[in-house]
Amino acid sequence: MGNVFELLDPRIREALSELGMTEPTGTQQKAIPAILSGGHVLLIAPTGTGKTESALLPAFDLLMRMSSEEREGIKVLYITPLRALNRDMMKRMRWWAGRLDLNIDVRHGDTTTHERRRQALKPPDILITTPETVQAMLMGSRMRENLKSLAMVIVDEVHELASSKRGTQMAIALERLGRYTEFRRIGLSATVGTPGEVAKFLAGTGREAQIVEVKLAKSLDFHVTYPETIDSDKPLSKKLLTDPDIAAQIRTMIDLIKRNRSTLMFVNTRQSAEAIGARFRKLDQAIAVHHGSLSKEARIEAEDSFKDGKVNALVCTSSMELGIDIGDIDHVIQYMSPREVSRLLQRVGRAGHSIGETSSGTIITINEDDSAEAWAICRRASAGQIENINLYKKSYDALANQICAMALEYGDISATYVYETVCKAYPYAQLSRKEFDRVLQQLVEERLIFLSPEGLIGRKAKTRTYMYENLSMIPDEKRFDVYDVITGRMIGTLDEAFVVNFADVGAIFITKGEMWRIVEVTEDRVRVEPIENPQGEVPSWTGEEIPVPFSVAMEVGAIRRTVAEMAGSPEADIVRYLTSAYPTDEATARSYVRYVKKQVAGNYPVPSDQLVTVEEEERTIMINACFGHKVNETLGRVVTALLASRFGGGVAMEIDPYRIKLELPKRIRAADVAKMIADLEPIFVEPIIEKTLKNTLLLKWKMVHVARKFGALSRDVDYERISMEKLLNVFEGTPMYEEAVNEILHDKLDIDNAIKVLEKIRSGEIKVLTGRLSPIGDAGFTGGRELMAPESADRSIVLALKERIMNDHVILFCLNCKQFSSKRKVKDVEERPVCPLCNSRLIAALKPWEKEEADLVKKAAKNKLAEPEMVKVKRVYRNGNLVLSHGRVAVIALASRGLGPESASRVIGRQREDEEDFYRDILKAERDYVRTRRFWA
Repeated sequence: MGNVFELLDPRIREALSELGMTEPTGTQQKAIPAILSGGHVLLIAPTGTGKTESALLPAFDLLMRMSSEEREGIKVLYITPLRALNRDMMKRMRWWAGRLDLNIDVRHGDTTTHERRRQALKPPDILITTPETVQAMLMGSRMRENLKSLAMVIVDEVHELASSKRGTQMAIALERLGRYTEFRRIGLSATVGTPGEVAKFLAGTGREAQIVEVKLAKSLDFHVTYPETIDSDKPLSKKLLTDPDIAAQIRTMIDLIKRNRSTLMFVNTRQSAEAIGARFRKLDQAIAVHHGSLSKEARIEAEDSFKDGKVNALVCTSSMELGIDIGDIDHVIQYMSPREVSRLLQRVGRAGHSIGETSSGTIITINEDDSAEAWAICRRASAGQIENINLYKKSYDALANQICAMALEYGDISATYVYETVCKAYPYAQLSRKEFDRVLQQLVEERLIFLSPEGLIGRKAKTRTYMYENLSMIPDEKRFDVYDVITGRMIGTLDEAFVVNFADVGAIFITKGEMWRIVEVTEDRVRVEPIENPQGEVPSWTGEEIPVPFSVAMEVGAIRRTVAEMAGSPEADIVRYLTSAYPTDEATARSYVRYVKKQVAGNYPVPSDQLVTVEEEERTIMINACFGHKVNETLGRVVTALLASRFGGGVAMEIDPYRIKLELPKRIRAADVAKMIADLEPIFVEPIIEKTLKNTLLLKWKMVHVARKFGALSRDVDYERISMEKLLNVFEGTPMYEEAVNEILHDKLDIDNAIKVLEKIRSGEIKVLTGRLSPIGDAGFTGGRELMAPESADRSIVLALKERIMNDHVILFCLNCKQFSSKRKVKDVEERPVCPLCNSRLIAALKPWEKEEADLVKKAAKNKLAEPEMVKVKRVYRNGNLVLSHGRVAVIALASRGLGPESASRVIGRQREDEEDFYRDILKAERDYVRTRRFWA
């Protein structure tokens, strides 16, 4: 085929010549003829290969060939998942609009009333918008009329929408549009593992979309490195108030940025973005920070600073995967493993100025597991083994939303007509009429719609209000605007969970890479002042961590197994094998070899893709399982439920992709847990999971959000004041309850692969061994390590902790006479507390809120108490025995946050060289408590 630009209108070819675009890219050469042929097309191509123009040039051609009468109304709808992409697209299309005399406009939530009215009266030829704004337009009679002449819909980043409820809602909206007019559907997608699923999502049931897939036009160059610490990292770590290994990572980042003109640095969480930004500022290194919780102005400022060359590095989260134009990028840094193959391809694909040029990326890892994970992902990326898109199917809350939307759109409409329209959307292809009718009935009960005996759906007084409040399927989480009291400028937002847990007046945290102290918290606003202080809390955005897929974690297990099998060979031979098999350096490979060899040298089995190990240390059970976040979360919840039913008490759980850590109320042998896993029938996994979800905060959170989408709870309902019991009583057995459970199963758990694992254990394909806590078992849970505060805390942090504890209050209570009780600061407690009434040293040190425990001890002396109350009494006596044995040292440990008698005993019992190490151990125990407290049943 010749130059495909020849197929386009001469005026477009002239414009292309002016831009110096005389030769099409490989993507454009394949895609333009397919789109011009008139069918539905899914274009799958890497970033930076001319994908956007591949869709826009045929759209321009379509408009140029129409007469002025034919161009009445909106002809092309360009839908993007982000407002930032809307803004970016408008910038790119402004020149084309002027050159071809086209009317192109943008519409989203921030569009002014005046602009909306102008668009309604004089519709543009091309309208750039978001999925949510499509919903709003279908509610307006004039805009709906303008859309009836639609000829083409382009869905940008369609893969991103396909795996979310926003996309499910949009799929129905496209079918609603399709009831008015026939239009072509063009989808633009990054490389995905299941192109056929995305094509079906785009086209809808009963239609075919031609898949045009362009393989990587650019070669990708990956390098994985776990930075070694050098002498200069020690003074740097003191300056940054962090550990030398983190200082080495920062130093490596700075070296890479200096070597390149422009560097995009991806991180997996907003916490990391903020922490790195703060570190760079402390070193007077210019860097911009970009993530979704910053204000629009702050994000635009970061984009423009980078594009204009004011800063040569931009640290960002996944928001920058989606092709926002920020100029040429020389190099991409990925901090920590990118977790998924698709993310690595999207992120590193952003580097390289021109088509055909190599895109280079460096993955800086933070430990040996992280290195192996990055190796596995790089290998899978090179082999084209990309994760499948996990579509939402039959979402009841999105369905409820769209039933209400159609009631509003039509006035009175047949329920059968609505059902048939919905089923044309691919996510609802398997929706039964019975399921549809249950959702319909729920909406009738919530008084959102009217259903006549003849089967007509009608709107009610609150339908319009409901729809305006629920244009989006993104959960309504309360956001607090953060304002600088010095400048009056809005600097970002914090979510409700962070404000509830951390945002006391005087608390210090980081946002936009800078330190702030909270001076006031109101109903919707947090006012702050800038501060220079190393002990800040990094804002905590819940549920943000990217889960490691089952397939990647299993490959990490296979790498472990291979290195373990080679453990008898010379280290140099194993290092040579790793550096030839994976894109890594000798130092990183050597570190990994020593990591595995340490396990082997201690006669510990090496957990792998074929071996699960169950290890014990006091009341901790560590299950080493290379199955990824979702499978480990599933298995962990099942095992936790079985253990909790056996003990009748709470079990704390923490997971990473390679471990399930359990803290038990009493000691249990690893062999008993291993037997429990081996005996577990795979068919029981789902029923156990559903039963255990019933009393979790996670289900409560989901039920509140789903109920809001059904109109059963108002948007401003106070989440904290709703009891779980009340929610279950009202919603169990309804579509709302089922949807909340299904959403958890879809987003957080992986029942199918958990069942596969259990089947492999039963068949012997995966073995289970037991033992004591091993080096690999003890090496986990560093993925969430704070960049801001060292794991082995700096002296200034230790001293601050000591000062806080010394000024905390305790209640000293005599367990002998039960008459003496005294509240005082820890620093005022004697080295060996003695009761002034009876001279006994058996004195408990209770936290101020444990006063009722002292009352229970008094009651127990006179009456027999119920079992739960006796458990509390026994804890008070264990507390007193600790103080009897260790004096004020025990009082200090018991006054710490989250430390009960058992954990305090472990901290006190450790061998250490000096007092500061004692406080470091307390700090570690407090952090562990904060990380795991949400799992206590």
